[in-house]
Amino acid sequence: MHHILFYDVVDDYLERRGQFREEHLQLARKAHERGALVLAGALADPADSAIFVFRGPTPQAAEAFAKADPYVINGLVKAWRVRKWMTVIGDDASGAPSK
Repeated sequence: MHHILFYDVVDDYLERRGQFREEHLQLARKAHERGALVLAGALADPADSAIFVFRGPTPQAAEAFAKADPYVINGLVKAWRVRKWMTVIGDDASGAPSK
């Protein structure tokens, strides 16, 4: 099962992220090494949001990540939310496609 963590970032996110970027990336790397974080990255053109794909039976890993993220703690993220993602295609999909 997968959960997606969505970030809506502030307008001056690119200008402000520098001092928090390494700590943010370390948090993401650790989550990836544990197998919880599958993919992550910012959306571009415009750079107004980011998406993190987590693997696990509950949204707990995604929620804990957001609560510990220096981008969230320091106000670079104006809103975040976690949604359950019903995957049906791919090596890691949690369900079979319906016919």
